[in-house]
Amino acid sequence: MSRQHVVDMCRTMLDRGYLKATEGNVSVRVPGHELYAVTPSNYDYDRMRVEDVCIVDFAGKHVPDPDGAGGLVPSIECGMHANVYRERPDVNAIVHTHQPYASALAFLRKEIPALTDEQVRFLGKKVAIIDYAPSGTGFLAKNVQKKVAGGDNAFIIANHGVVALGTDPSRAVFNMALLEKVSIAYLMALTSEAGKVYTIPAPIREIAFGKLRKDEKRIAAQITEAVEPIRIADDAVAPSTREDPAAPSIAAAGDAPGYMISEYLDVDDTMRRLKALVAQPVRGLRHDAMLDVLNYFETRCTASKEITERAKKRIPGGVQHNLAFNYPFPLAIEAAHGAHLTDRDGNVYIDFLQAGGPTILGSNYAPVNERVAEVIKESGPVTGLFHEYELKLAEIIHRYMPHIEMYRSLGSGTEAVMAAVRAARAHTGKKMVIKVGGAYHGWSDTMVLGLRVPGTYRMNAKGIPFGATGRTRESFPHDLGVLKRKLIENRMRGGTAAVVVEPFGPESGTRPVPKDYNAAVRKLCDEFGALLIFDEVVTGFRTGLGGAAGYFGVTPDLTVFGKAVSGGYPMAGGVGGRADVMAVFGSGLDGKSGAHIQVGGTLSANPLSCAAGYFAIEEMARTDAPVVAGRAGDRLTHGLRKLIDTYGLPYVAYNQGSIVHLECSGVMLLDMRNPVKLLKENKARKRLMEQMGAAYAAHGIITLAGSRMYTSLADTDDVIDDALARFDQVFAQVEGV
Repeated sequence: MSRQHVVDMCRTMLDRGYLKATEGNVSVRVPGHELYAVTPSNYDYDRMRVEDVCIVDFAGKHVPDPDGAGGLVPSIECGMHANVYRERPDVNAIVHTHQPYASALAFLRKEIPALTDEQVRFLGKKVAIIDYAPSGTGFLAKNVQKKVAGGDNAFIIANHGVVALGTDPSRAVFNMALLEKVSIAYLMALTSEAGKVYTIPAPIREIAFGKLRKDEKRIAAQITEAVEPIRIADDAVAPSTREDPAAPSIAAAGDAPGYMISEYLDVDDTMRRLKALVAQPVRGLRHDAMLDVLNYFETRCTASKEITERAKKRIPGGVQHNLAFNYPFPLAIEAAHGAHLTDRDGNVYIDFLQAGGPTILGSNYAPVNERVAEVIKESGPVTGLFHEYELKLAEIIHRYMPHIEMYRSLGSGTEAVMAAVRAARAHTGKKMVIKVGGAYHGWSDTMVLGLRVPGTYRMNAKGIPFGATGRTRESFPHDLGVLKRKLIENRMRGGTAAVVVEPFGPESGTRPVPKDYNAAVRKLCDEFGALLIFDEVVTGFRTGLGGAAGYFGVTPDLTVFGKAVSGGYPMAGGVGGRADVMAVFGSGLDGKSGAHIQVGGTLSANPLSCAAGYFAIEEMARTDAPVVAGRAGDRLTHGLRKLIDTYGLPYVAYNQGSIVHLECSGVMLLDMRNPVKLLKENKARKRLMEQMGAAYAAHGIITLAGSRMYTSLADTDDVIDDALARFDQVFAQVEGV
């Protein structure tokens, strides 16, 4: 882990311009040992790997890996670091590099006096100049040791650049940045002093001014791209999950069910904030705080680690579901009730994953379980023949979504998407399909294109032949002009069978769509004779009993269901829509029912799943669960925004009812329109998202990949307030707070 922190520090400082490749070195103390990890000699830091980082003891002696891997040797100046760690137990990270401003001050023999309170607090009473000694000699190490004994955290070394010390890696990087700032300030003061400007040699002055101009441009760009934080007054009343007593209950009044969204978000403002987040360097937890997070998993989650390690011998990767691939290792859950999960070690978590979204009523909802048990007691989970709850489920879906004239149950959302695309091609006689880049429509061969990252084409299509995706096209999110162009291009190839969209935007609104977007897509589909397919795997019933189609007032030709359609029980999937389109699913094995297409599944439409879906939808209607869950999402988002403002973080929190987004890295906003940034920052931003997810879990909150949360009927005001108190603890430990 100390090696990883060395690599992370180098990359951070390279990005910010504080470190030059092959100049200087960086080290981090190994906790609990008289050892430290340090950069190798004459190394290009931009290409550094964790295994390249050297381990050195406090005598300055290289400690090679037992297996002899790597073979790299540390910098000749590593003895200087050893002396610092021996002299200063409070120091856990050191940065040594070369700064043109500080070099100019060393040439002038001008120590930096106390200029600001910030400098005195973090760097010390002054920034002293350490006398020259040849690189790698004991003289240099001793000179540094003498100076650091006074307790200051930044020094200029004559002819050798600068040194910044920190209690953790984040603080060392911060102190390096602050040292550059005060060096600039003092150098500028000296160069502007009457009669003194010519005491600095012209080459040094030109280097200093050149870098200053570059920094001014960079800072100006950051200011231009910055956004004013969302301000929430201390006396602002937080939304409540409890219904306004003065308002009549929707369920009780018998009116059309309500929807989860109290007010549609400002998409332009949200996207502006997300772009500003992506424009900034990543900001995660401090080194010491991240060590505490990892220590939680190592000491408090031993049973989870043991069973998931065992699972790797029999299960690829150790887990069966993508949502379970958590950092640093998966948690094994023993119990789920309402708004909480309990792992094998007895740790209790607030559950904002909700199995990926299906359990709108909360986990393990007893009223549904009891009624399902009665059905299964009589029929068992599956018969292979017709059961009345197949019809009841189709009827209740039609009751709340009248545009679903017919419904066909399948095994999952992925199967439902496959069937919908096949049905569209069969009904229209056209072959081309268009999806929105970045959207996830399951893992079928046809739809694994532009997955999660817009513009990446077949990047995730390993094992899929080119022919499988050859008639799928990708349109960039929100861009109706690109969509129309794709429809025109497809017309030359025989036409478009269907356009598939997530009605709130790709990845459950990670790139939220304008409110009129779906109506515009409907109009384009009508113009070009294409079917419109809504992927409501997440939004079906979660948005409201009328689904996203009911909320937006846009009628798709086909709708894909999953997750909530079985109330959290397995075999959750299906497709429904116009009767003439759905006719292609006509039953029978001989294919005589018109343009009959082949779909099936022994366990599809089993009594267990159909009954569970029917009872769950009844309970959602009775309890007004989508609306209550939406209010919980409003309360959570309100509190997160207040915390983000309080701590001055660049994070972005927004929600579409009970679908809450908390973006700390913005990795999901990267795309191929800026491929250099995608390739350069994808890993770092993904790693930050994973680390923040681990931090939330270590503080008792389970999220989806550290960036998305689903609220449910079980999330009372007390549950949300408890969660916000835990988020408060995490945000307080972010670098720079």
